Amino acid sequence: MSTTTPHTHEPEEHPESLPGGAGTAVRPPRLIHNEATTEIPVHLLFRDEPAPEARRPAVVNRRQGTGEQPRHVRPAPVRRRPEPRPDPELQERPARVLPGAAGVLAGLGGVAGCLATTWWAGVLPGEASGAGLGAAQWAAYAGTGALGLLGFGGLARGRTGRAWVLGLFGRYRGTVRRTGLLWINPLLRRRRADVRLRHWRSGAVPAADANGVALRVVVLVVWRVRDTARALLGIEEHETYLRECVESALARVPVELPGGVRSGADAAGDALTRLVAADVAPVGVEVFSVQPVRVEYAPEVAAAMQRRRIAALDAQQRATMLSSVVDSVEDTVTRLTTRGLVELDDYERKALVRDLTVAFCSARREPA
Repeated sequence: MSTTTPHTHEPEEHPESLPGGAGTAVRPPRLIHNEATTEIPVHLLFRDEPAPEARRPAVVNRRQGTGEQPRHVRPAPVRRRPEPRPDPELQERPARVLPGAAGVLAGLGGVAGCLATTWWAGVLPGEASGAGLGAAQWAAYAGTGALGLLGFGGLARGRTGRAWVLGLFGRYRGTVRRTGLLWINPLLRRRRADVRLRHWRSGAVPAADANGVALRVVVLVVWRVRDTARALLGIEEHETYLRECVESALARVPVELPGGVRSGADAAGDALTRLVAADVAPVGVEVFSVQPVRVEYAPEVAAAMQRRRIAALDAQQRATMLSSVVDSVEDTVTRLTTRGLVELDDYERKALVRDLTVAFCSARREPA
């Protein structure tokens, strides 16, 4: 792009020959010349401006003195990790059941109906005559027998901390959390679910500390099934999924060895609890606590880290002992001089400090 003089001028008119033989002057489009811009046709200055909403993308600054117009750059969309969404139909709801007394009465009614049909047919022992086993008798036997089977076959015992998940032809029909003797439709498929508060102690799970050192951690997880439909029907094995979520959380959260700052261990437990609870919530499992109960170095680094830890403890003990000895020597020399018991020059003071330091260190090293 070339720049021109800062003033504005009009180009000269040049006559051209037309087919009719007459020469006319054709005026080219007017141009604006500026030292900060290039040649821009005048009609391009009056284009429709876009709506204000269209100028929201980020703007790249133009280069100074080139006349380059600002370029709008649309930011790239941020891709979020897809979150598991449970099936809206798989949500726990109470199933329709009857008290167990209704099933007992139906079963007894079926048994009584069979006995009455037998007496009607005259096949009871000692019965001399009767109507015989005809079509009516067989129909009565079928009806009363079916009533007895439905009555006694649907009886179930509900226990505290246990639930029944019912289904019919692959479709969820409800959950039974009631206790005592109940009557449930015998045509429904029953699956037992444990809804009590449970705990699981894991094995040695790989983990790492804040410095990336390999560890083996044993955690204690306190959990329970909150939504039986999602836990039993929404996933293949909710207990296996819980264990995998614990391993995934340990891979993301640094764990500290015991003996350090207690608040660090509590923070690791809180972070593990939040992560695991968020991961297993879509499958109907509620997690209350995930706490490390044993933390140790991995076998491949255990020996080296143990030597390093012993050296650090030894250095810390030496520093503590030296600080104590220095304080004791300073206090002794200060008392002697302030009370006027001795008068020491610089040489004698240094000698006294050296002798007291050696004496105190020797006393501290001797076993009690």
